[in-house]
Amino acid sequence: MNQPLAYVHPGAKIAKNVVIEPFTTINNDVVIGEGSWIGSNVTIMEGARIGKNVNIFPGAVISAVPQDKKFDDEDTVTIIGDGTTIRECVTINRGTKDRQRTQIGKNCWIMAYSHIAHDCIVGDHCIFSNNSTLAGHILVGDYVVLAGMAAVQQFCTIGSHAFVTGGSLVRKDVPPYVKAGREPLSYVGINSIGLRRRGFSTDKIREIQDIYRILYQKNYNNSQAVNIIEAEMEATPERDEILQFIKNSQRGIMKGYFTASN
Repeated sequence: MNQPLAYVHPGAKIAKNVVIEPFTTINNDVVIGEGSWIGSNVTIMEGARIGKNVNIFPGAVISAVPQDKKFDDEDTVTIIGDGTTIRECVTINRGTKDRQRTQIGKNCWIMAYSHIAHDCIVGDHCIFSNNSTLAGHILVGDYVVLAGMAAVQQFCTIGSHAFVTGGSLVRKDVPPYVKAGREPLSYVGINSIGLRRRGFSTDKIREIQDIYRILYQKNYNNSQAVNIIEAEMEATPERDEILQFIKNSQRGIMKGYFTASN
């Protein structure tokens, strides 16, 4: 860590084997765990809590104050989980009094020029491709993939194992296990490739497909579909997760297939 061309505030708590490259600035009230690498020209501001074996590439700005006019210098943090990689020029803002934190889970891959705003909570093993943008107060489950230039509106929720196609604008909640694309954002199938890669069996994938056929392809409204799924589908963790997501959605879930005739 002995890097004379970097500035590390005396109040920062840095593990002994952290590597800090030249021209990086690390402010007061920062914690960085063992085995992490901080590239050149990175700025890590107050309230950052960075785990073990995290890699942060040049130009990233971590834990800057929120871009929120209501922010009043509250004592909040940014949490980066173990094993996460943050690529060039990513910006991650710390929380406000709403959630007190912005949090990125373990083993995530946040690609260049992505932005994660205040009070976002991101799960483990997520991949955000280049220029992905999260507005404030967003919840993202585990194993979510945002393709390049996807943008998510504030207060939305994206369920676990979901895949959002490149250039998409997410205005509604995206349920678990699905692929979302087109404009306006619509259900375009389940994320079967991602599920197979993560060890889901053929039978389990078929079960998830059957649930979403009822929800999106049978011309039921959401309440009717939920009642039918509860009555006709065997209770499993995946079924219950989908149903709970729909019931808890504050913004409403995205629509089914969209065509010009709709």
